[in-house]
Amino acid sequence: MSIDSGAAVQQAIYVYEGPVRLWHWVNALAILVLAVTGYLIGAPLPSLSGEASDHFLMGYIRFAHFAAGYVLIAGFILRLYWAFVGNPHARQIFLPPLFNASWWGEVFHEIKWYLFIAKEPKKYEGHNPLATLVMHFVFVWGIVFMMATGLALYGEGEGMGSWQYRWFSGWIIGLFGNSQNVHTWHHVGMWAIVCFVLVHVYAALREDVMSRQSIVSTMISGWRTFKDARPPDDRH
Repeated sequence: MSIDSGAAVQQAIYVYEGPVRLWHWVNALAILVLAVTGYLIGAPLPSLSGEASDHFLMGYIRFAHFAAGYVLIAGFILRLYWAFVGNPHARQIFLPPLFNASWWGEVFHEIKWYLFIAKEPKKYEGHNPLATLVMHFVFVWGIVFMMATGLALYGEGEGMGSWQYRWFSGWIIGLFGNSQNVHTWHHVGMWAIVCFVLVHVYAALREDVMSRQSIVSTMISGWRTFKDARPPDDRH
């Protein structure tokens, strides 16, 4: 679809389907809750006054962390399902074309664009190749790592008879050596995700301003709009 506004031609392409957009924002909220509560679990607040039995602050913090964790897991499973039944853009971050030489050339072009070396970006309907690469290895696999280590730690508390312990705790804690090492790497993973989110938000806002195409609003409406008539580089 194209919108003719005087001398300017603005193209609009439906990119992100409803389930993808819903997952994105639910995921963002879950990660926010997990990061805040996870930090407080690792660095608890000062003790409250009065009897310990009068307060359940850390209990509420832990409950919020566990609940958000299960929301994250359920959302990831449903999102993985949609990657195979949705449109081609739905599977981009799960199945990047890593063995495509021309795709890697576009990755390096995007690196030069973000470093202010290239004079202009290429035009993509979906994620640009660099965003796809980073989201696949840092975000998708980072979330898998956080879910697995989180379930291992949760299973340790639930006990040896729990499915979390049987499926995750035994082999993951054994792999890392002990429970404290899993806690440490789970905490490091949290900071890696936080850093990813900061870069992700910066890149989205930067592209909205500099690349003459919609980024942030696309994840709200599903439509990618372009401010020029040049065809996208990823259109086949």
